[in-house]
Amino acid sequence: MVTIKDIAKLANVSHTTVSRALNNSPLIKEETKKRILTIASELNYIPNYSAKSLVKQKSYTIGLFFTSIKEGTSSSFFIDTIKGVNEVISENYHLLVRGIDDFHDYTTIHPKRYDGIIFMSQSDRDNAFIYHVLEKQIPLVVLNRKIRDERITNILANDKEGAYQGVLHLVENGHKRIAIIEGKEGFQSTVERKEGYIQALLDHQLPIHGEYFIKGEYDVKSGYNAMKQLLSLKEPPTAVFCSNDDMAIGAIRAVFETGLSVPKDISVVGFDDIELAQYTFPPLTTVKRPIETISKKGAEKLLSFIDDRDVGTETILVPTELVRRESVRRLCS
Repeated sequence: MVTIKDIAKLANVSHTTVSRALNNSPLIKEETKKRILTIASELNYIPNYSAKSLVKQKSYTIGLFFTSIKEGTSSSFFIDTIKGVNEVISENYHLLVRGIDDFHDYTTIHPKRYDGIIFMSQSDRDNAFIYHVLEKQIPLVVLNRKIRDERITNILANDKEGAYQGVLHLVENGHKRIAIIEGKEGFQSTVERKEGYIQALLDHQLPIHGEYFIKGEYDVKSGYNAMKQLLSLKEPPTAVFCSNDDMAIGAIRAVFETGLSVPKDISVVGFDDIELAQYTFPPLTTVKRPIETISKKGAEKLLSFIDDRDVGTETILVPTELVRRESVRRLCS
């Protein structure tokens, strides 16, 4: 295996100079740095990160944690999060992905194991993990959920406003009997999307029917079962706002199985704009929540924390966007 000493010998410099060049140090001349990097490339030099981590007191590992991978996290949400983070972190870092519900305690979460942590938080029950990470002084960025603590950087979508826009689109198309399939109980996104739904109805003086609130689990099956329940009502809704696209897909399947169609008999709006949404039949009108963008911004912010602990914290709201497709019918007034 090629070592720093081999490169130093060929470049006729000290191994310290080689190390500085490989770490892009400003302490050596640009011409010398280029010569060393060229030699390293020609020799196919591969850094020994185990040794490097001992010297620099770094693990070269970034943790990407979810509230849970097993429950309430759709596959599309999971994949988009990883894609956004992975696009930013360099090949020098290992990415470890876990759900915090896998841990009996957090004793293995410490600075020698993680250089930084990105946490896709979905529930206020996550606070114990968040404050453990803060106590251990590990650089942290929290995505997806508002944390009112000036020590924490938050990056999230405005779920309440997004849900409001989705329901408003139904109202503007003449719908008055609008139901909601809620997300997983205990998740902050569930609360905010429900609040947006209610606010849109209140602002337009539309009735709020208790039987139009159906709990879901953020998965296809729960959307399917919820829509079956809504269609069995004596006066079913003319439109349904689904708190994520996975449930909307299940809901559309239930409509067709009942012998009805979307949007002729019932209109459906989703939330998230997963890739599959444009390929459903009919293509799904939904609220785009840019999870990949949120995750990318989170990774960028975390790397800046790792490089400079004095970088200030902030809350970043990433806007949602209504994506109009073909699952909503305009009713005659």
